[in-house]
Amino acid sequence: MSSTTSGIEIAVIGMSGRFPGARNLDQFWQNLCAGVESIKFFTDEELLAKGVEARLLDDPNYVKAEGTLDDIEVFDASFFDFTPREASLIDPQHRLFLELAWEALENAGYAADRNQRTGVYAGESINSYLLSNLYPNRELMESAGGFQVVINNDRDYLATHIAYKLNLTGPALSVQTACSTSLVAVHLACQGLLNR
Repeated sequence: MSSTTSGIEIAVIGMSGRFPGARNLDQFWQNLCAGVESIKFFTDEELLAKGVEARLLDDPNYVKAEGTLDDIEVFDASFFDFTPREASLIDPQHRLFLELAWEALENAGYAADRNQRTGVYAGESINSYLLSNLYPNRELMESAGGFQVVINNDRDYLATHIAYKLNLTGPALSVQTACSTSLVAVHLACQGLLNR
């Protein structure tokens, strides 16, 4: 071991991401370098069409802007072995996370290598898709099998569901620590690597 290393170095060998105004990390970096504003500002008409209450439009504290992702509704269900109906019942956050996990593995050169022990440390915010769009539709929940809908949407199953779908055999840990979820997930992943 050289004098410049401590033995606890960790290398990032693959990454992926989607951001407002950027479909991948390269475009995100280009936007940062060029000073591109990626927050979308809405007209009153657009906000009303989105279901915003008219009284809010005159509120000086109401911000008429949002960071939005393009093509969030686009998902290759068959690639991940879902039927179109199953895919329509999965939270867009889960679908996007699954796509990004695959892209990160592909970026690292491990997407096709099923012999590598790979873990998933992941978290997400409260699942409004499940609560707002699926639970209220009792007929849909009953016809789709309520338990399976919960597994495909609840944040507690995010890491294990990704690991299952991508055939990853390392630890699969869902992390929920409010605003620090991403930081804690990265920390736990690093600890997992260091502890083998």
